Amino acid sequence: MTTSLATYIALPGTTAQAMTHWHEVFGGELDIQYYRDTPLEDIGFEPDPDAVAHATLTLPQGVIAGGDSMDSENDYPIRGTAYSLLYTTETPEEAEQFIEKLRSGGSIGMPFQKAPWGDWYGQVFDRFGVMWAFSCEA
Repeated sequence: MTTSLATYIALPGTTAQAMTHWHEVFGGELDIQYYRDTPLEDIGFEPDPDAVAHATLTLPQGVIAGGDSMDSENDYPIRGTAYSLLYTTETPEEAEQFIEKLRSGGSIGMPFQKAPWGDWYGQVFDRFGVMWAFSCEA
């Protein structure tokens, strides 16, 4: 196994739906593992068997991994601007196509346009509250 860096996001019970949607938008290989399909001995808690234990969406550009949050005592907001998933495309048209697919049920955070630094940049919140930022060299 080679060293790598992937994005991991814990969603409030919507991981399967989000990962399936992102797979429809970006393609790639999707693998979803539910707690019902994993050995549950010695994990220290009793998860909902229908919760996502681990999911990965492997794209040529990188990996998005995640699972359903097991922390019911804390309400961590998904929608926010402290983070985003940054996707760099080869053309502005490619970014605009992804943004259009992601904004269904979501909203535009920042219109995709020429940025002050000269490249193209914009943000969209998908229907799961995740902020996607898109960038493209001018």
